[in-house]
Amino acid sequence: MYVTFYGAVREVTGSMHLLCTEKDRILMDCGLFQGHRRSANEKNRVIPFDPRILTNMVLSHAHVDHSGRIPILVRDGFLGRVYCTRPTASACEYLLLDSAHIQENDAEYLNYKTARAALSRMRSNDTGKNGKRDMQEIKAILKKGKNGLNAETINHYIKQLRLESVEPLYTVADAERALPSIEGIPYRTPMTIGQDTTVTFYEAGHILGSAIVMIRCENNGNPKTVCFSGDIGRYDKPILRNPASQFKPEHHNVDLMILESTYGNRDHAPVVDMRPQLKQALVDNYNRGGSILIPSFAYGRTQELLYVLHELYDSNEVPRLPIYVDSPLATNITKVFGEHPEVYDQETHRKFLQQGKNPFSFRQVSFVESVEASMDLMRDERPHIVISASGMCEAGRILHHLRYKIHDPKSTILIVGYMAANTLGRRIMEKAAAYEAAGRTGEPPMVKILNKEYPLKARVIRLGGFSAHGDRHEMLRFLQSSGLSIKQIALVHGEEDQSLAFADFLKNAGFAAKVPQLGETWTV
Repeated sequence: MYVTFYGAVREVTGSMHLLCTEKDRILMDCGLFQGHRRSANEKNRVIPFDPRILTNMVLSHAHVDHSGRIPILVRDGFLGRVYCTRPTASACEYLLLDSAHIQENDAEYLNYKTARAALSRMRSNDTGKNGKRDMQEIKAILKKGKNGLNAETINHYIKQLRLESVEPLYTVADAERALPSIEGIPYRTPMTIGQDTTVTFYEAGHILGSAIVMIRCENNGNPKTVCFSGDIGRYDKPILRNPASQFKPEHHNVDLMILESTYGNRDHAPVVDMRPQLKQALVDNYNRGGSILIPSFAYGRTQELLYVLHELYDSNEVPRLPIYVDSPLATNITKVFGEHPEVYDQETHRKFLQQGKNPFSFRQVSFVESVEASMDLMRDERPHIVISASGMCEAGRILHHLRYKIHDPKSTILIVGYMAANTLGRRIMEKAAAYEAAGRTGEPPMVKILNKEYPLKARVIRLGGFSAHGDRHEMLRFLQSSGLSIKQIALVHGEEDQSLAFADFLKNAGFAAKVPQLGETWTV
């Protein structure tokens, strides 16, 4: 048996690992790379093997850095099944279509800007000047209505002027074709995924439906077990149960564990600090009279924020500003949460469900659907709270909210999750930290959003307690409490410094841990 590491190796995104037996090839995750647009686009367009060789695939959870390339896999010839938990299958119906929709829209918008710039240059060359009226006329040609783009006209000028166009990674039609391949199965229920090979999912505590994946292959009477952690969550967080600590006897001996290391060299603030930290940020911002922008993953983080805000509002601990969830995807995912209360922890049942309350919906919350309503909200100068995707500020409606609020010193940007290297979210976080360290004196740092630079005057606050990934001690807690006998550990899903530091940390705790190279193959 062999495992080859094709993604999320010495970096966080693009999770993909291939397990090969004598008879089968099982893919673990098929995620999108995220980060610098050009680099990520180049990596995402290449599947490093022919998808037709795969028997089946297992998916640890629905976040797009684990699931986002499934439409490419199916489009390029994959004929197997994608096995995951039932909540993950439900979420993928929305997440993959949303991912495709964003990519189509982003490509269309970038092509619009390319055509607009070319027409502007042509008009300037013809007249020797380029005024505001000229630009308005160009926009009128390329746009449809107030906010829409005229794709047919844009593509006409792209071809006529021989401009470089941007093609979406995959389309909504590609995503729709992939969805029938995805099959949800209950936790702790073995499913045959190859000849003499089964998969069993255990609770990972990361997001709704996230799973620790146990793959067992009989291998001619010599059973081998590979455990893929997916993303391991934190302990004692709201809504979800803790990471599994009880495993079936046949899974106790693990020949290879593929373990995430996102926070392999870091310690989070205690989970109990999450609520007071959010409370303080809300009160401070209210006193300044600004709005709060929260870049948030639509799946998991948004619902967790709504849960805690619901608690704070019910107990009258914070001013009750209107809350807008500006993400159609988050609206749909919140419905998925409502469909799977069987995976909630006991505390959520006690505080909300047994009281007849929906944890994620209350009077001050509005779900924004249309583009027009979103645009109106962006221009609204009254104090409010916006929760919007994407979580790393790489795409989606949050970019437009940032354009309108990032230069407002009264407003706050709350960072409530991990920001991968080379993402806009990471740049905002790092530049804000440097500006704060300098006493917020001098010119504020500039941040480029959709190819235009804005001064970063808004306060940027990072709330570490909201992380959905366990830190190094929580990961060690999982290993030690699981009762698993683990022969070797491959550390993935972490930036290189985090993975290498975590390897040393685990070695000191008695585990045989190493960090593979991208494309490296290990023998099990």
